Amino acid sequence: MAINSENSPDTTTEDTLDQRLSERLASLRQRQQWSLDDLAQRTGISRATLSRLERGETSPSASLLNRLCAAYGLPMSRLLAELENAPVQPLPRSAQALWVDPETGFRRRMVSPPGAGFVGELIEGELPPGASVLYEQPSVQGLEHHLWLQSGGLTLTLQDQAHPLQPGDSLRYRLWGSSRFQSTGSEPAHYLIAICHVSS
Repeated sequence: MAINSENSPDTTTEDTLDQRLSERLASLRQRQQWSLDDLAQRTGISRATLSRLERGETSPSASLLNRLCAAYGLPMSRLLAELENAPVQPLPRSAQALWVDPETGFRRRMVSPPGAGFVGELIEGELPPGASVLYEQPSVQGLEHHLWLQSGGLTLTLQDQAHPLQPGDSLRYRLWGSSRFQSTGSEPAHYLIAICHVSS
């Protein structure tokens, strides 16, 4: 399974989170009143793959999730966020949702998940050495990002402009086009990203 809380032998939580994701993907499509063929045309993802994702038979890669989020017009983190609103309280690391890209091993932890009334969220990313993740388009145009590299080497390419980063370096940008995260060091690229949404 690809989504879980902190690593533990409890696969029940893992299964529940994966099931929630597949159910949410199905509900988002149904809310738009799109058929699987409609969604396939909008995302470039095959109908068969979409069907398997919604039935929970396979875990989506970061690239597939990005295409789906772009079609639905919402950030990936909001797609992965819990639906219910939680009261103000500490969120232990063991309870922070962790998503793992089955293709690259990229780990995406929702340190501070999105919630009603808040315009920011904090995400921790870890990309294995030599791994690369391409997002063909932003799920929401113009979102403000603040990236801070903690360790390893990372080159973030925004459209056609590459930004090599070393530990301690930061990059602030608004995302309008494609983006590629490339781990360039001998150890995983470990970074934090703060994303700011426009308050409605």
